[in-house]
Amino acid sequence: MSIITESQNSPIVNETGAASKTKYLIPFILVTTLFFLWGMAHNLDSILIPHLKKACQLNNRQSTLIDTAVFMAYFLMALPAGMILKKWGYKNSLLLGLLIFSAGAFLFVPAANTRAYELFLIALFIIGCGLTLLETAANPYAAVLGPKETSTFRLNLAASFNGLAAMVAPIVGALFILSGQEHTADELAAMSEVDRLAYLNFEAGSVKMPYIILGTFLLVVALLFYFIKFPEVKVEDDNQGEKRSLWAALKHKHLSWAVVSQFFYVGAQVCVTSFFIRMAQQGANFDERTAGYWLGVYGLLFMGGRFVGTFLMRIFKPNVLLAIFAVCAALLSIVAITGEGVIVIYALGGLGFFMSIMFPTIFALGITDLGEETKAGSSWLIMSIVGGAILPYIMGTIIDLNHDNIQIGYFIPFVCYLIILYFALIGHKVRNKVA
Repeated sequence: MSIITESQNSPIVNETGAASKTKYLIPFILVTTLFFLWGMAHNLDSILIPHLKKACQLNNRQSTLIDTAVFMAYFLMALPAGMILKKWGYKNSLLLGLLIFSAGAFLFVPAANTRAYELFLIALFIIGCGLTLLETAANPYAAVLGPKETSTFRLNLAASFNGLAAMVAPIVGALFILSGQEHTADELAAMSEVDRLAYLNFEAGSVKMPYIILGTFLLVVALLFYFIKFPEVKVEDDNQGEKRSLWAALKHKHLSWAVVSQFFYVGAQVCVTSFFIRMAQQGANFDERTAGYWLGVYGLLFMGGRFVGTFLMRIFKPNVLLAIFAVCAALLSIVAITGEGVIVIYALGGLGFFMSIMFPTIFALGITDLGEETKAGSSWLIMSIVGGAILPYIMGTIIDLNHDNIQIGYFIPFVCYLIILYFALIGHKVRNKVA
C-alpha cells in the first residue's frame, strides 16, 4: 500500500515555506491528538481490570476478558481496516474510527447502570474496532502531512503523545475511577443486600463520567475532522507484492520468529499492566489509588525508555540492544515474582523501561530484506498483537489456580522475555526462504 498525491498540483507536492507549514499544522495537530486518545483508551484498561473485577465480582480470569475484547477487535479488524482505508481514504477512515470509538465509550453508561460485565466487554470490543481504524489510518497519514524528508520526525513526534498517555491515563483513572474503598468477601457477605448492592453500583457507576467525557471529546474531534479541510491524499495499491499470499511471507524464517516474538511481547506488556495495580496491592501492600499512581510512573519510565533506547541504538546494533533489554526484563520478572515490599514496584517500573523498545525493534528486524513481501510481513506483525488477548487470560487462570497469588502469574511475562531473547540472538538472522 503506497501513498500518492491525487494530482501534480497537490499542495503536498508543490507548496513550500510558511504557507505550506501552516496548512499542515492544524491537520497534524488533530492527527497527533488521535495518538494521545488511543493511548488513553489502552492505558485506562489497566485501571478497568481491577476496578471491574471489584464492581462486577469477577475472578482474575474473567477480568482479563477486558484485554481479550480489545485485542481480539484489533486482530479481527486488521484486514478490514486496511480495506476501508483503501476505499474511503484517510479522512473518512479517521472519521469512522472516531465515531465507532465514541459509540463504545458512551456504551459504558448503560453497562454501568446495569452492572452488566458482558455489556462492558461489548463496549470495549467496539472501542477496539474504532482504535484499529484510527491506528491504521493515522500512522501513515501523520507521515505525509508535510515534507517527505521530515516524515520520520513527524511520526515519532506524534507517537510520543501515545507515550504521554501511558503516564496520564493511570493517574486520571486513579483519581476519577478508583474509589479507594475495598471490602473483602467476608465483609461483603456481612453487609445487608441493600448496602452491598449500593456499594457495587457505586463502584460500577464511577466509570460513567470519564467515559462520557471521552466520548463527547471524540465527537468534538470528529466534527473538527469533518469541517476542517485536509490535504488531499489517497491510498493506492500499486505494490504487486502486496497481492501475494500472506502465507508466502512466512517462508522467511526471521519474519516467522518476529511474529512469534511480537505475539509474546504484546502479551507480556498487557500482562504486566493488567495486573500492575493488584500486584502493587498484594506485593507492596499499597492501596488501589496509590497503586494507580505508580502505574503512571510505569508509563513515565516506558516513555523514557523509548528516548534512551533510541539514543542507545547509535551505539548498539538493534538485535544486541533488544537482547540486553530482554535479559534485564527477565531478571526483573524474577524479582517481581520472589520479591517483597516496595522492591516489587521498582521491578515492575523497570519492566516498563526495558519493554519500551521491544515492539518497534522486533517489527523492524522482522521486515528486514522482505522485498515485495514487506507489506504482507507487516500485516502479520500487526495481527500478532492478538497475544494481548490470549496471554493475560492464561495469566489470570494461573493466578486463580494458585489462590489469587498475583506474583506467581508473572512467570508468564518471564517466559515471554526468554522467547524475545532467542529472537534477538538467533531468530532475527535473515536466512533463505524455507522450501
